Amino acid sequence: MKIHTTSQVRHPIQKHISAPCLTLALTAILLSQTSLKATETDDRIVESANSSYVFKTYLAKDTVKTDSVDGVVTLTGSVHEESHRMLAQDTVAGLPGVKSVNNQIQTKESPPENSDTWLYMKVKSTLAYHRSVSAFNTQVEIKEGVATLKGEASSQAQKDLVTEFCQDVIGIKSVSNEMTVTNPSQPSAPTLAEMIDDASITAQVRMALLSHRSTSNLRTSVTTAEGVVTVSGKAENIAEKSLVTKLVTDIHGVKSVINNMTVITTAAAN
Repeated sequence: MKIHTTSQVRHPIQKHISAPCLTLALTAILLSQTSLKATETDDRIVESANSSYVFKTYLAKDTVKTDSVDGVVTLTGSVHEESHRMLAQDTVAGLPGVKSVNNQIQTKESPPENSDTWLYMKVKSTLAYHRSVSAFNTQVEIKEGVATLKGEASSQAQKDLVTEFCQDVIGIKSVSNEMTVTNPSQPSAPTLAEMIDDASITAQVRMALLSHRSTSNLRTSVTTAEGVVTVSGKAENIAEKSLVTKLVTDIHGVKSVINNMTVITTAAAN
């Protein structure tokens, strides 16, 4: 009656052996799940970058490859101008899950800084960021820093705005606007195709503020949530702060602007 069965004898041993095995198994499962989540995040980062507005428009003719390992993104390939290199970096840096960006993109055939070709590219890029003007319909010629604009504008206001944006590009000495004002067609309603991802909006805003002479020296922080852009930093005066709001509001994809910039009050030295 007191004889132990085989199962009763082995049971304590099985308990002793199964505890560490169970721990190892759980650890393996957790590591596997963590690795799977990391891989899914990296895949999502690469997919989001490639499908972003910046990559599909500004970088469409460039060759940019995105790789992500545990949220650390490496950009390789080549672009035609430096602004595209920075656009790619800023766009990727704004994607969820990105920890850092290693930008190894090469700029090919880059013209000398402040040369007429370099200024031409700067003007065209600056106009491309803004929705109130048409970079496509604006022909730009640069000679010794003097810009001549030709093409068509939908209104006098648009023509004046093209002149204003062009004059504010660093390196441009003066602007001669010979654009023709045509009868504007009825503006079409916004479509889903015009919806732009937040990372692309942030990248455009940063590059636009850098390209304008009036805002290039400002230290601003830019974030975007569902098309609403929040700008913070410091401005010398109210006019400078208002200019930032005006420029940012006109960027493709921006729905509204929250300007939290602080106006510096410089007290006169006595």
